[in-house]
Amino acid sequence: MPGAAKTSLRALGSIESQTRREIILGRLRDAISSGVLAPGTHLAEVELSESLGVSRGTLREALRHLQQEGLVSSDARGRLSVRVVTEREVDEIFAVRRALESLAVELVCASPGHVEAAARLRAALEAMRRTVGDFPAQIQADMEFHELLCALSGNDTLVRSWRAVSGLTRAAITAAGPETALHNMAAERHLPLVDYVEAGDAAGGAEFLREHLRYAASRIVARMQAAGEG
Repeated sequence: MPGAAKTSLRALGSIESQTRREIILGRLRDAISSGVLAPGTHLAEVELSESLGVSRGTLREALRHLQQEGLVSSDARGRLSVRVVTEREVDEIFAVRRALESLAVELVCASPGHVEAAARLRAALEAMRRTVGDFPAQIQADMEFHELLCALSGNDTLVRSWRAVSGLTRAAITAAGPETALHNMAAERHLPLVDYVEAGDAAGGAEFLREHLRYAASRIVARMQAAGEG
């Protein structure tokens, strides 16, 4: 019995190693979001593991997670690089988000707790304002606001679907460059949505949300086109 107990405890894993994986994952995600690791950058394991001071095994786990998120892609030979998002993918990503998030708004507005939901969204906007000047943190705060909106809908399938495209959304934001991204992520641009939720105006909120995301996608695509021409 004592031997079996030890085996079970070992199966829980090391908190330190799990924390290290999360730290490395966060650093890589921030480096991609900020453009330090630009789209198309080859992610060499040996180089990265030495730079980050971690084992290649820990690094592989982090890279595998980023690949699942959509921030990292693999070529035919299995070599990993920072995902390069196309204009078509931006349109597709934001079309899916419009469908999911407009439904979320309608569900939140129709719920008895829509005023309390608005209060939580306002708190998320304040968190967005506090990140000004820290680009990766601003991206994270923007993503958390939109994920919270989906979570407040109470529809778990909707939340899981939103999370499935969240990594690709990050890649699209990065592709836009800081200037375009910061404009799209401004807290003030999200404020009318919270007002619609507070008022319980499902139709107005859903329409505002769709236009908000349509406008964001158009700016990203325009920026990508301008960069391609330059």
